[in-house]
Amino acid sequence: MATRDTCCTLVPYFKVAPGKLAEFKALCETFVARTRTEKGCVHYAFSFNGDEAHCREGYDDAAALLAHLDNVGPTLQEALKIAQVARLEVHGPAGELDKLRAPLAQLNPQWFTLEDGFRR
Repeated sequence: MATRDTCCTLVPYFKVAPGKLAEFKALCETFVARTRTEKGCVHYAFSFNGDEAHCREGYDDAAALLAHLDNVGPTLQEALKIAQVARLEVHGPAGELDKLRAPLAQLNPQWFTLEDGFRR
C-alpha cells in the first residue's frame, strides 16, 4: 500500500582535509550515535571514496530534517573545521521543500522536487 510521500533527504558531500580522514570518521560515529534516537529519521549512514565523504540521510518530513540539524549542530561545526561541504542537495516534495528553503538558505543547497513516485 502506498502512502503520501513527505520524505525529505539531505545529500551532503564533504571534502576532508589532508591527514584528517581518521578524525572525520570518528566524528561520523558521533553523528550516527546522536542521530540513532531521532524519531523522524528514516535512514542515516556515511560512505567514503578516498577523502570524500557522503552522508546518506532521509527524514519523515521537513520538520524531522530540521530537528536533526538542531541535534547534530555542534558535531557539524566540529566536522566543518576539518572538511568542507563540496555539494549539498535537498530532495523532497514541493510542500516540504517550501518549509526548508528559508532555514537552509545559508547553506546554498541545490533543490530537487519530488514529482513522481511512491512510498511504502
